[in-house]
Amino acid sequence: MGRRSVDGVTCGGCALSAVGATAAPLLWLSTTRTQRHLGGGFENEGMDFSVLLTELPFVVLGGAFLPLLVFTLLVRWADRRRGCDGA
Repeated sequence: MGRRSVDGVTCGGCALSAVGATAAPLLWLSTTRTQRHLGGGFENEGMDFSVLLTELPFVVLGGAFLPLLVFTLLVRWADRRRGCDGA
C-alpha cells in the first residue's frame, strides 16, 4: 500500500468511527426500552435517568469501535486477498 492509500484508509476509518459514535446513541434513544426509562411511561412512571450514566457511554464506545473493527478486518482481508505483504 502506498502512502496515499494508507492515509485514505485511516481517514475512512476515522469517519466511519465518528458516524458510528453519532448513530448508535440515536438508535439507542429510539428503542422502546430507553424511552420507557427516560419518561415514556404514564405520568413519568419508571423514569430512570441512571441509564444515561450506565448505558450511554457503552453505546457511544460500541458505536465508535464496532464499525472501526469491521472496517479494519475488511481492509486486512482485502490486502491479503490481493497478495500484499503489508511491508
